[in-house]
Amino acid sequence: MKEMSDQARGIIFIVVALIILFVWQHYFKPPVPPPQSTKTPAGQVAPAQNSAPAPESSVATPSSASVAAAAPPEAVQASAEKSVVVESSLYRVALSNRGAVVHSWTLQKYFDDQRPPKPLDLVNGDASKQLGWPFSLLLGDPQQTQAANSALYQVSATTAPQSPAPEPVSLAAAGTMELRAPVEVTFNWSDGHLAVTKKLSFQENYEMSTEISATLDGKPMMATALAWRGGFGDRGVYKGSALVNVFYKLNGKLELMQYKKLGVSGNQTQPALQPGPMEYAGVEDQFFAATFIPDGVNLSVWHWTESHNIVEDEKPTSEPIAEMAAGTAMPAPLKMRVFVGPKDLTVLAAQRPPQEELVQFGWTGIIAKPLLFILQWLHAYIPNYGWAIVVLTLVINFALFPLKMKSWRSMQKMQKVAPEVRSIQDRYKKYSMSDPRKRQMNEEVMAIYQREGIHPMGSCLPMVFQMPIWWALWRVLNGAIELRHAPWLGWIHDLSAKDPYYILPIGMAITMYVTTKMTPQTATDPTQQRMTQLMPLMFAVFFFNLSSGLDLYMLTSNVVGVAQQLYLNRTEPLPDRSKFKNNKKKE
Repeated sequence: MKEMSDQARGIIFIVVALIILFVWQHYFKPPVPPPQSTKTPAGQVAPAQNSAPAPESSVATPSSASVAAAAPPEAVQASAEKSVVVESSLYRVALSNRGAVVHSWTLQKYFDDQRPPKPLDLVNGDASKQLGWPFSLLLGDPQQTQAANSALYQVSATTAPQSPAPEPVSLAAAGTMELRAPVEVTFNWSDGHLAVTKKLSFQENYEMSTEISATLDGKPMMATALAWRGGFGDRGVYKGSALVNVFYKLNGKLELMQYKKLGVSGNQTQPALQPGPMEYAGVEDQFFAATFIPDGVNLSVWHWTESHNIVEDEKPTSEPIAEMAAGTAMPAPLKMRVFVGPKDLTVLAAQRPPQEELVQFGWTGIIAKPLLFILQWLHAYIPNYGWAIVVLTLVINFALFPLKMKSWRSMQKMQKVAPEVRSIQDRYKKYSMSDPRKRQMNEEVMAIYQREGIHPMGSCLPMVFQMPIWWALWRVLNGAIELRHAPWLGWIHDLSAKDPYYILPIGMAITMYVTTKMTPQTATDPTQQRMTQLMPLMFAVFFFNLSSGLDLYMLTSNVVGVAQQLYLNRTEPLPDRSKFKNNKKKE
């Protein structure tokens, strides 16, 4: 083989070196340092969303041809601050051109707890003034983020009429402009170097679409993210972020994170990155959700926690606020669909992709969903959800009556032989559990059970079969949005909230105690019997803070149980234990 000349080696070396240099510069750019948070005072008109923690990003390195073609943008800025309101039959969204952010997002069919009630606003205005507003823009550089989120954007709007050609809308120079969905609102701003465009397309349903682009000196920026800041949801249900989750669905699994798990460990105000591609991500409370859904982009999530300063009982304090942003690191416009609305199974199932998992039924979903559909079907004929729960309780109790009857019959048989079993246990109580004679005691007890045809677990198995139904009902009645602000009668104005006077849980405890006294006692140990009698009190304490809808179910179920127990006790009376006591005294 002919040896390669030194000239050829030199040419190959130069070519390889150039290739390595190009690949290194293209794929291994130095990282941009993480941004520092700088807050502006609470109550300032230009809120501190401009100081939001932002994802790391860098400017794309275009080819030489694109660099030659790119030109710095012209400066574009509005002369005055104005508001734009977009309304449909389902929502009313108030936007500000200062930062091109959302100041209010009210749902027309859901109301808050004020007197008189007002349409529910999912935006926490007080916290947003201090921390930042929803739809804040996050860029890689904190100064660029601050500039983009405090600037005055020029606004234009285009309606979407039935005809194919859209019609432009003339916006007033100042004040508030009210628009009717469907409509597309476009915000434009540039300082001559950084240019930002936000296109928000509102539909008549709960879903909208966004397209956001950010360029620096005409070059597309590598990373942009859209945030929901300042808290979310119904503050009548929770304080701060106690019941607010940041969520994302990745690789087919839905992850929920409360505020304690947000941010970087040890420094929760520092955003933590969860790379995608996400199926969807967002923020939720017990009944409502704001979901960011990718539209042809690889969606990643940043999440963190900040403190909102408040005054409580005339003392300054703070509450944690869960915050998140969804974005992409691709040098292209960020395109997403955004759902903001109720966690209603029918509504969530209609989304693409479906989002029914946001209604947390857990492992009982296979039972809970049918029970919820039955409750909705009953409500179509019984306009009051409270009475619909009563009817559902009657149906369930009568359907489970054969299991209850089997359990009660087994308990009656066990109570019948309980004195005989107790006498055997008394004879062997002086022996330790490791003594071989304890085995003989168990054999004698089992011989009695076999003689009477009693299965030791016969009284428990029917109850075990009922436990999944009870747990599923707890999930449904404690979390279904259908019960939110649904009245029953008198003092119960919201079946999803606790009973304000604790009448239902107290009634539940009383009826449960009556049922316990009427039910055969299988325990032979007096201590166990006392514990059984104290169970209603412990249950009542536990149910004090649960939904009144669940308390109503339990009270109705106990009342039916008392009636059923009366029937069983009359058809097969309990054995007379006094005879056994008299015989024992004679012995």
